[in-house]
Amino acid sequence: MIVPDGVVVPPLPYLFGLVLLLAAVGAAFAARRPPVGERQVLALVPWMLVGSVAHVLYVVGALPGALRPFAGTPAVYLSVAGVAGVAWVGLDAAGRDPCRLLAAVGAALLLPLLAASVGAAPRLTPLWPGLAVVVAAAVAGTTWGGLRRLRPGVAATGGLGPLVVFAHALDGVSTAVGVDVLGFGERTPLSRLILDVGAALPGADVLGTGWPFVVVKVALAAVVVVVLAEPVRDESTEGYAMAALVVAVGLGPAVHNLVLFSVAG
Repeated sequence: MIVPDGVVVPPLPYLFGLVLLLAAVGAAFAARRPPVGERQVLALVPWMLVGSVAHVLYVVGALPGALRPFAGTPAVYLSVAGVAGVAWVGLDAAGRDPCRLLAAVGAALLLPLLAASVGAAPRLTPLWPGLAVVVAAAVAGTTWGGLRRLRPGVAATGGLGPLVVFAHALDGVSTAVGVDVLGFGERTPLSRLILDVGAALPGADVLGTGWPFVVVKVALAAVVVVVLAEPVRDESTEGYAMAALVVAVGLGPAVHNLVLFSVAG
């Protein structure tokens, strides 16, 4: 994930509150055991975007001071997980179909955050982020098509398989665009190492340094989809939970990159 600042541990009162929130949500899930499947994972996608855009607002300094500690890294992951968990358990306890309503609540939170990001931008620069989406879609489509032919069993992942591949293709392509075109830096040590390898390869001055990162991200996503096929086929709660996590760690950073590039690029 491309960010101009490092990891920030929130003040102890905030951290303590987040830990309590997550513990309460975990206890509620253990007690109620709501169903976890493909529809539930897809319903969490807007919430992943909420975290991405909230962190952009943190980066550009557009959040009120009282909310800033909740939106840094890694606090933003805990904050969004806690609030989404409360919404999920609450809807399940109310006897409502949590999928559509959970997605709707996430979207309702996302829209004002996007509006605030646009409002905080001195100017919008959506060209390169838009191109990154197009390229990532092409890469993901090609990868998924090839994966379906080589390992037909991945079809058992339903819509989650292509979503995993697209999420990580988008993260890889957006990172490459940020590093090679827009001049952003990479904070994660392993990602930075891969980019350094790309910089040392012949033709880096023409091809850029980010393409090995795209290759690694897409290859890892394909491997994960193959691994997830069996537990998802068996409708394993753990398999779906792992799928949600894998989608989040690709799509969240990718959307953060795209929004950040659009408002601060």
